Amino acid sequence: MLEIPASGPYHLTNVRLHASLTPGLAAAFDADGFALADIAVADGKISSIVAHRQSNSPAAAADLGGRVVMPCFVDCHTHIDKGHIWPRKPNPNGTFMGALNATGADRAARWSADDVARRMDFSLRSAYAHGTRAMRTHLDSVAPQEEISWPVFETIRETWRGRIELQAACLLGIEGVRDRKWFERLAKRVAAANGVLGVVTYMLPDLEELLDQVFAQAIKHGLDLDFHADETDDISAISLKKIAEAALWNGFEGNILVGHCCSLARQPDLDVLDALDKVAKARLAVVSLPMCNLYLQDRRGDKTTPRWRGVTLLHEMKARGIPVAVASDNTRDPFYAYGDLDMLEVYRMATRILHFDHPVGDWPQAVTSTPAQVMRLDGFGTLAAGGAADFVVFKGRSWTELLSRPESDRIVVRDGRAIERQLPDYAELDDLMVG
Repeated sequence: MLEIPASGPYHLTNVRLHASLTPGLAAAFDADGFALADIAVADGKISSIVAHRQSNSPAAAADLGGRVVMPCFVDCHTHIDKGHIWPRKPNPNGTFMGALNATGADRAARWSADDVARRMDFSLRSAYAHGTRAMRTHLDSVAPQEEISWPVFETIRETWRGRIELQAACLLGIEGVRDRKWFERLAKRVAAANGVLGVVTYMLPDLEELLDQVFAQAIKHGLDLDFHADETDDISAISLKKIAEAALWNGFEGNILVGHCCSLARQPDLDVLDALDKVAKARLAVVSLPMCNLYLQDRRGDKTTPRWRGVTLLHEMKARGIPVAVASDNTRDPFYAYGDLDMLEVYRMATRILHFDHPVGDWPQAVTSTPAQVMRLDGFGTLAAGGAADFVVFKGRSWTELLSRPESDRIVVRDGRAIERQLPDYAELDDLMVG
């Protein structure tokens, strides 16, 4: 059984690394992008990564036998303030509106500071055990919840500093921007917390005017932007294009991440090309949430099979140089009844749903370096000499091995040492589910 040394420098030899995640490695990569390498670790850092040599290995080296090693994950779209409320407020019919109504009712009735803090901490312990190093969460910020959840988030962020780098984006329907004074107060609150300004866009008659207000506040307070957009199969939902147009005419220079964009996959080809050209020109990034959208989209009632996958056009976006990612989204709440903030599961599902294979190419960046860049996290999501020794050791020796099993016995290494991977027990939250 492989053990990572608890002290002192060490070497891992015969490690299988992917080209897209180890930009400094000079090695002969195979058709799947892998090469065998040796990693030296000292003082919490990677001191060197070199092509594997069968001879001249250090005496104390651990031979991994070709196991895949990846950098720790970056999860750029989650909702840990909603997480784990399913037992007390399930989705009555699996639809988007069912989720929206159930969550709103639960929030109004139950989201005290203690309730939110405990569920968030539970979620973070799960993500940490699975190998996540950084996360962005959306925080429901409909009044008066913003006065509860943002202080809780700031406390949680400090508690988790050094384990998971946390960011937060406010979340409200864009119609809330019509109250300009309130929205400016919210933007100031977000800025004070070093957060990200976020809204959910709908095809409202005054959408363009509302987007201008969002961009104006982001520019005024120096904030990046994060949108939920077009989470529907309605072909007339084109707010992704509207966001790109607003970014261009406002001359916005910050980072913009847009999530979901499901309706794009339903639109005519010429409309798709027009939208993607504008998205590329505006330098937007897009994140697809394959598990949640597969769950919610195209539910047609009893005894009816869904007929599309609910994901957006990541291949076409990537071909235009648009940064693309996949992420966890919701966890055991009315928007998604399952999940555990395990980014390996997300990538495994994305590979099957979105065809991240034949070839694999640089798709592994979608759960590592690309979201790190969107979140402005230097050094996250790659493995390089001089960088932090934060990585995950799997048993799988190829993509087909790695993505065929849960890898529940993976080894998560942080600052050069294997962490205790104890997943929290759901029973811890039982008292929050009664009354």
